[in-house]
Amino acid sequence: MDTIIGIIVAAVVGLAIGFAIAKMMEKGKASKTIANAKKEAADIIKEANKEGEGIKKDKIFQAKEKFLELKAEHEKVIINKDKKIAEAEKRTRDKESQVSSELAKNKKLNDQLQEQIKEMDYKSDILDKKQSELEKLHKSQVQQLEVISGLSAEEAKSQLLESLKETAKSDAMAYLQNTLEEAKLTAQQEAKKIVINTIQRIGTEEAVENCVSVFNLESDDVKGRIIGREGRNIRALEAATGVEIIVDDTPEAIILSCFDSVRREVARLSLHRLVTDGRIHPARIEEVVKKTEKQINEEIAEIGKRTVIDLGIHGLHPELIKAVGRMKYRSSYGQNLLQHSREVAKLCGVMAAELGLNPKLAKRAGLLHDIGKVPMAEVEVETPHAILGMQWAEKYGEKKEVCNAIGAHHDEIEMTTLISPIVQVCDAISGARPGARRQVLDSYIQRLKDLEDIAFGFNGVQKAYAIQAGRELRVIVESEKVSDDKAAELSFEISQKIQTDMTYPGQVKVTVIRETRSVNVAK
Repeated sequence: MDTIIGIIVAAVVGLAIGFAIAKMMEKGKASKTIANAKKEAADIIKEANKEGEGIKKDKIFQAKEKFLELKAEHEKVIINKDKKIAEAEKRTRDKESQVSSELAKNKKLNDQLQEQIKEMDYKSDILDKKQSELEKLHKSQVQQLEVISGLSAEEAKSQLLESLKETAKSDAMAYLQNTLEEAKLTAQQEAKKIVINTIQRIGTEEAVENCVSVFNLESDDVKGRIIGREGRNIRALEAATGVEIIVDDTPEAIILSCFDSVRREVARLSLHRLVTDGRIHPARIEEVVKKTEKQINEEIAEIGKRTVIDLGIHGLHPELIKAVGRMKYRSSYGQNLLQHSREVAKLCGVMAAELGLNPKLAKRAGLLHDIGKVPMAEVEVETPHAILGMQWAEKYGEKKEVCNAIGAHHDEIEMTTLISPIVQVCDAISGARPGARRQVLDSYIQRLKDLEDIAFGFNGVQKAYAIQAGRELRVIVESEKVSDDKAAELSFEISQKIQTDMTYPGQVKVTVIRETRSVNVAK
């Protein structure tokens, strides 16, 4: 037991001694390591100090270079500013010298103005004195006139006013009389237009030339077949077409009478088909008339399409296109309505282009201005054709400018756009053109000759031309025989001669032209 304890104590003592020796050895190694680390740190610090000195020198050198560059740039900026300041000072000096010269001129002008004011004041004083003297003389003259005439100034003034009133009253009565006569003539013309237009749009028992068509036959034997047994064929044809068929003693011809030219054309084509086919009986008549009506309707639509394509009009409603096509079978005062509308459309396009307006819109309004003359129902004929056409245009989506031009071209409504007067003027041009509408050509030519002959009856007249369908007379006079004052007198005398000797509608404008020419030849 004591031995084991001794061994344990010895082991413990050995362990303690070994631990102490290990600690002493470890401490020696640590001291050596610390010494080495201190040496290495000193070397690193020494090396870092050397690199820092080098970097410091480089940075100082770079800073000096940058400073020199900035200094050079700053000197350039200062030089430029000095240059600009010198230029500004020079301009200022020039302005000052200019202002000084202007001030000197103004001072001189002011002195002259002061002198002129003084002179005007002096003249004004003289005028005031003369005015006062003149008033005194006027008063003395008035007093002398009152003594001589035995009337005071107020009484003389009242008598003069009375005489002037009488003269003015007589002149006013003459002017009023002329105006009333002109209004009567104009009213009569408008009444005739309304009556003729109404007759052409509404069928009556009286037949005029443009309500009648003649259907030619190869022989009179066909007349009996057209009439049929107890007249049943002709009655069926009249009932189907709405056209009165007159079979009389006229050789090889049958007369078709109807105010509606479309129905008249249907009857004519149906008769042509029946006569060509040879089968004429009521059932066949009804069949042929239906086919012909369909053909005519298709032809009307095709005519309308061709017309709008020819005129370059797009986007027109199909119903308005049909109305344009129906114009082919209508006439206005003997003038074909479709041709008239095409002509008005072209005139409107040209005139609008010349005025800087929309030519396509004007052309559209010109084509549609008379669509109210082809009513779709008998009820519509009681409405004026301009208003009816405007209502149709509004119904089928036309623009306000086009609708107003249609409704206002006969002044039924107020014109609100520039296209409206263009359509009115072009309508008048197309209708008033000589030969466009039915009139007696011989009397028209004779009236123009009479106008020119009246002008040639005066001395000094060299040439005379009746233009504008007899609404204007241009007279060219000889400058040697007629002076400027005499030309005005001659114009008045010719107008009075026309007014006295001739009967004419409206007014005739007399224009006297006098031309002076000086010609020399250089040799």
